[in-house]
Amino acid sequence: QVQLVESGGGSVQAGGSLRLSCAATGGTGSSFKMGWFRRAPRKEREFVAAISGSGVTTYYADSVKGRFTIFRVNNNNTVYLQMNSLKPEDTAVYYCAADSENIIAYTRLATPSKYGYWGQGTQVTVFS
Repeated sequence: QVQLVESGGGSVQAGGSLRLSCAATGGTGSSFKMGWFRRAPRKEREFVAAISGSGVTTYYADSVKGRFTIFRVNNNNTVYLQMNSLKPEDTAVYYCAADSENIIAYTRLATPSKYGYWGQGTQVTVFS
């Protein structure tokens, strides 16, 4: 059974940085795609960033391009989201997701329904 545990959330002033981590157990390894999604209060869950199993291919939402970086370290089954130049509108609960399907296409990596495993979420609050 795959389990995902996020960490690294917190409160930060606008312009600051945070790094989220997602540790995967239960056999994901480098064959699983991984993604980050977020849900702000009174809003729908939205795609943030995703990475292929090999780590070669990454995708980002337009709202975070140039500010966020997703990367993975497969030998410890962990994916990270480095968030720089944070804005108040980045405030949300951030969720890590994983799935064994590894078709390299934006729609397959950026769509929540294409992920079968989810973490419990970690709160990120950016204040001005």
